[in-house]
Amino acid sequence: MARAQSSRAEAVVDSELVRRFNDGDQTAFVEIVTRHRVRIHALAVRFLRNEADAEEIAQDTFIRAHRGLASFRGEASLATWLHRIAFNLARNRYWYFFRRCRQSTVSLDCPLGPESGATFGDLVATTEANPARQATQDEFVVLVAACMKQLESSSQEILTMRNGLHKSYDEIARSLGINAGTVKSRIARARGKLRELIATACPEFPADAPVNDWLEPVRDLNCAV
Repeated sequence: MARAQSSRAEAVVDSELVRRFNDGDQTAFVEIVTRHRVRIHALAVRFLRNEADAEEIAQDTFIRAHRGLASFRGEASLATWLHRIAFNLARNRYWYFFRRCRQSTVSLDCPLGPESGATFGDLVATTEANPARQATQDEFVVLVAACMKQLESSSQEILTMRNGLHKSYDEIARSLGINAGTVKSRIARARGKLRELIATACPEFPADAPVNDWLEPVRDLNCAV
């Protein structure tokens, strides 16, 4: 109850700041940045695990907010609106790094299937100095990233929250306004769809194959994705 009251009070203050800014008071935007910068930066740090990248995301978030506040209609709170901008920017940066084999700094703990504890990270997170294996890793990273983009936006979001931001089921449930059981079922469906897309794009990774088959290096992953 107290938390809800605090959120409503903050929304009232934010609404007044938006009104002032749109009336031409530039100091109102400075106050907006002061009020929300710490939380936006923290979100980016949790997502990217890199202070420099997080700082850029925070800056870009407020640059975009400054440009877009004139069209802000208040359907959601200002905090939620800023969070969404930062989330999308950080997610795009995350996949930019992911496609370039920075898997050592991001999470790939998505299970390959309910019957195994093996994860997608097991497929790519190796430190062996083997050129053939490294090439396979690189191509698999691109494959997974391409398949992620084919998921519905809601599936991309919930997987990113779980595997990128490392949020608990309860945290995701609160963010999306659903219960934890629904979160688990949606994540399971999203993971299943991702695995199907990978198997379709590259038959070398059949969706119903034993997990060990997925873990074997593949000599040629030059398939259309």
